[in-house]
Parts: sequence; C-alpha cells; structure tokens
Amino acid sequence: MKILAVCGMGFGSSMVLRMTIEGVLKESGIDASVATSDIGSAKTESADVIVTSAEFSDLLAGMNIPIVTVKNYVDRNEMKVKLIPVLKNKGE
Repeated sequence: MKILAVCGMGFGSSMVLRMTIEGVLKESGIDASVATSDIGSAKTESADVIVTSAEFSDLLAGMNIPIVTVKNYVDRNEMKVKLIPVLKNKGE
C-alpha cells in the first residue's frame, strides 16, 4: 500500500506529514510505504491514500483516491484516528 503525503511545494510540510504517518504506521503494525509530493505532481502520482491539509484536499478532489485531511501535521492521535480506518477499509 502506498500513502502520499502532499503539501504545497513537496518539501517541508510533506516531510513532517511523512514522519507522522510513518510513526502511526509503526505503532499500528501496518506495512505501507509513504512518499511525499507537491500538490501539482500529486495529481499524476499513483497512491492508495493521500494525506494532506483541508486547503489541498479540495484541489485533489475527484482523483478517486481516499483523501485523509488533517489539521495538525504532527498530531499522531489525529493521524491515527483519521488514517487507520481508511487503511483498514482499503485492506478489506
């Protein structure tokens, strides 16, 4: 399973998202890869799930990929509550 962490430029914020996602995956025992991307490139990348902010989720709507929207990029609890159910649903 591939998770795409998306921010505006594909550098700082997406890397923070990636680290938070990877921590939650490790804690939950879920095997998945996490890549980073800028908003423009995200539309052409293949992924099973996208994680981003509300600002960018609207721009990615219509991709037919589940989009997990988070407010706080470093909040592992928020990430776990929002991401894990989506991943479990994808795995079924």
